Amino acid sequence: MQQRVPTPVTGSSVLPPEDAPAPEPPARRTPRVGRTPPDLTWLPLVLGLGVWGYALPRIGFRTMGDYGLLDRLPVAFWCSLLLLTGGFLLSLRRAGTAPWWPAAHCVAMLFALKAPPAVLYDSVRYPWASKHDAVITMFLTHGELRPGAALSGNMSAYDQWPGFFSLNAALVRAFGVESAAAYLNWAPIALGLLLMPVLVLVYRTFTDDWRLVWSAVWVFQLANWVGQDYLAPQGFAYVLHLTVLAVVLRHFVRPGSAGTLRDRTRLDPAATTPPPSTSTRQRAVCILILAPLIAAINASHQLTPVMLCVCLLALALTRRYRNYGLLAVTGLLMLAWDVTMGRPLFVETLGTLSDSIGELTRNSRAGYAGQLTGPGPELAGRANVLMVLVIAVLAGGAVVVRRRLTRSALPLLLVSAAPLPLFAVNDYGGEMLFRVYLFGLPGAAFFAAAALVPAAGGARGSSARARAVRKGVAAVALPVALLALVAGFLPSYYGKEKMYYTPPAETAMVTRTLDRAPAGALVLAATGSFPQALHRYDELEHWFFAEQELPENEKMLADPAGYLADGIPPGATAYVALTRTQDVYTAGEGLLPPGGFAVLRARLSASPLFKVVEEHRYGVVLEYRSRGESR
Repeated sequence: MQQRVPTPVTGSSVLPPEDAPAPEPPARRTPRVGRTPPDLTWLPLVLGLGVWGYALPRIGFRTMGDYGLLDRLPVAFWCSLLLLTGGFLLSLRRAGTAPWWPAAHCVAMLFALKAPPAVLYDSVRYPWASKHDAVITMFLTHGELRPGAALSGNMSAYDQWPGFFSLNAALVRAFGVESAAAYLNWAPIALGLLLMPVLVLVYRTFTDDWRLVWSAVWVFQLANWVGQDYLAPQGFAYVLHLTVLAVVLRHFVRPGSAGTLRDRTRLDPAATTPPPSTSTRQRAVCILILAPLIAAINASHQLTPVMLCVCLLALALTRRYRNYGLLAVTGLLMLAWDVTMGRPLFVETLGTLSDSIGELTRNSRAGYAGQLTGPGPELAGRANVLMVLVIAVLAGGAVVVRRRLTRSALPLLLVSAAPLPLFAVNDYGGEMLFRVYLFGLPGAAFFAAAALVPAAGGARGSSARARAVRKGVAAVALPVALLALVAGFLPSYYGKEKMYYTPPAETAMVTRTLDRAPAGALVLAATGSFPQALHRYDELEHWFFAEQELPENEKMLADPAGYLADGIPPGATAYVALTRTQDVYTAGEGLLPPGGFAVLRARLSASPLFKVVEEHRYGVVLEYRSRGESR
């Protein structure tokens, strides 16, 4: 038998004999080496894009009905969005070590949501976007600006804020294309890609949690249904606006104020250490660097500089970001442009402020009539309201529940709330509601995502059970909320698509009409929302006679020929263009009563005051004959 070796005891000399056999080492268990599960984060991404590519040619955009594209999207398209959403949720599990996977899913979702019109349409999406192409073409043709010209339809504003159009004129030359229409439909994707790194910079200023950062970017994309990201000065200036704010939030902390945040663990486990404070000299250099961006904003758009000023003013309420120098430079650049290049429209706007200040109800109306009609537009309107409410409720919940994060991200919260007072100033042509939502969305998306993504490591001082409950709730709430936002985005963005797509034959008819009109002729249409509406805008006059309140249009329909004849100057050459797109738009936006456009077309065609020049299924063109000629 093997000799038992006694355990040595301190102070004892009991040791095993030298000739005793050495004890056998205990049997070692061979550890089971489990295989590392393969990383399949890429699989939903590839499958989602593949299914999307399969669904794309099956989208029946040429036969859209009352619901726009909604009932023309095949089941495969919806499945692709589900796959991309599921893949994004899986990628969040490794967001801290592999943030490129959530980034790839965000890019894929942006493309899946907004690329179908760019890939499929054989015409410009948003008929009114063609006027921006007309401005760019005018710049290329004439090579001059006329900020004081009295052009119809406030088109002179584009000469007064020409930065965006000058840039695109250069791009048209650089790309060697005929006009900006060649890439116009791709603007939402291009602007979305430019916004993504800017949003990441803003969000990373206030959190180290990559799950929260990419979730906020994802929520922003789904909540950005406003439709202001087409080829227009607003979308371009919006990117510059957020870029300026990103630099300010990351690099403009006042000296000595960084300590007011304590440290990241006391505020929130996911909150970043505040940006290092900057000296007066460094801040002056930053102002010089930002000045060209601010100048570009002022040269491109009227409203965005105002939004930037109110956001910087809101930041001045915090000790960390109080920078009166930058605020003064921004305000002076805005005023300098307004009283020089933009003086005609600036003076006109000042003259109307007394009528709009304090009119909260009127300033918050949407569009000219503010009453959507028809199944698709009505569904889109309800979806818009629900989307705003969902984002507001989620963001408000995060502000209340995640108080440490709210304190650390207070500057972002102030920037998001800053545009709200503008409701009391002006209605901005029926678009102030959409603009305030758009400028408040980056911060609202961040806090909405914070309500769905639990704090990294759990709340300080909470029990393990409480943390487990929060984690379980988030595991259900996050996918449900993201799927709900996808479901809300599609009717909000595509519910009115019937008025956004124009058959090429309609565009060709309008172009022929405007090309043969002599310089100085008057072009009449129910609304300016039809393709090529402002073609040759610097040579022709325009009157969009139905862009007014519904009661006035109902009076006009009683005798449309007489109504229009009374507004045409004696001896003027005038044409009336009534197109399919105008029919859809005036009905969907509630400008005309149901069937009103058909009545308008029939009565004008039958009137001896107007002669039919061209007519087919997409519209009719009539030429005005004076009362003497019609006898």
